Amino acid sequence: MTSSSLPSGVVNCAAYDRSGQRSDISIDAISDVLDADDGSFVWLGLYEPDEALLDKLQEEFGLHDLAVEDAHHAHQRPKIETYGQSLFIAIHTAQLVGTRIQFGETHLFVGQHYLVTVRHGASTTYEAARARMEREPELLAHGPAAALYAVLDMAVDRFAPIVDEFGAVLNSLEQDIFADDYRKQTVKKLYDLKRELTRLRMAAAPLQDILAQLTRARGDLIGEEIQLYLRDVHDHVVRVNETTDTLREMLTAAVSVNLALVTVRQGEIVKRLGAWAALLAAPTLVASWYGMNFVHMPELQGRWAYGVLVAAVGGVVLWLHRMFRRAGWL
Repeated sequence: MTSSSLPSGVVNCAAYDRSGQRSDISIDAISDVLDADDGSFVWLGLYEPDEALLDKLQEEFGLHDLAVEDAHHAHQRPKIETYGQSLFIAIHTAQLVGTRIQFGETHLFVGQHYLVTVRHGASTTYEAARARMEREPELLAHGPAAALYAVLDMAVDRFAPIVDEFGAVLNSLEQDIFADDYRKQTVKKLYDLKRELTRLRMAAAPLQDILAQLTRARGDLIGEEIQLYLRDVHDHVVRVNETTDTLREMLTAAVSVNLALVTVRQGEIVKRLGAWAALLAAPTLVASWYGMNFVHMPELQGRWAYGVLVAAVGGVVLWLHRMFRRAGWL
């Protein structure tokens, strides 16, 4: 069955037998696969389905009302909920578009014989995860848990290139941070980068708890062999979170260093202005003194008074200049 013949909101609908072989099915045929109870399972992919479609799927899979309500409305917090013999998982996804991160959501329903993924917002299709599992039928033979692993692994792997890209951007900003002139744009870039990393941290961090719960799950839904794969995904998301935290700390330090350098440069400028003001103050004082036009100023009568005065003022200025040079103010 081609995707063009599927209802609006349905991206993929396929059944996999106990050997991992695929067969495309219609929405109405889902109940037949579930009722067969021959080891087959349904992997259904949705993108922003309407309420009518979700109501039909609730009837087909026997989904819990609260889980369906969460799946219909986006902006759910990342979480994992158990409803009888099924799980509902909400995760946040991310992808880099230009220099900005676009976030989306994926809601997953996992049961003994089905996996349903519901995507919202800026979230790319999980066709690559499906294709990977189809190339590894021995792994897909473990049922919906294997498909769940593939989806979560793909979602976590999408974080890694974003973190790497932001690390490269931070390295490129180091030259601007230590530039001689103050650039407002540099501070803005640092702030934008930290904001994006904070949002990424909020998306990735809850996955660590969700995967930890899945690796400790007991029962037939997620077998021990798939839990080994989920532990690997858990290690990946821990590494992403640690790298994100490191980058955020480096960004905080970069902003502090940039502001400290700006303050130091401003202090240097103030010192230079103060030194030049002091150099100008000496001749200004003398000039203002003799500009008061007193009648009885004995030194005005001397033949060499003008030269002596100029030499004295010049000497004071040169002495002040030397002192300021020694102090590093000039």
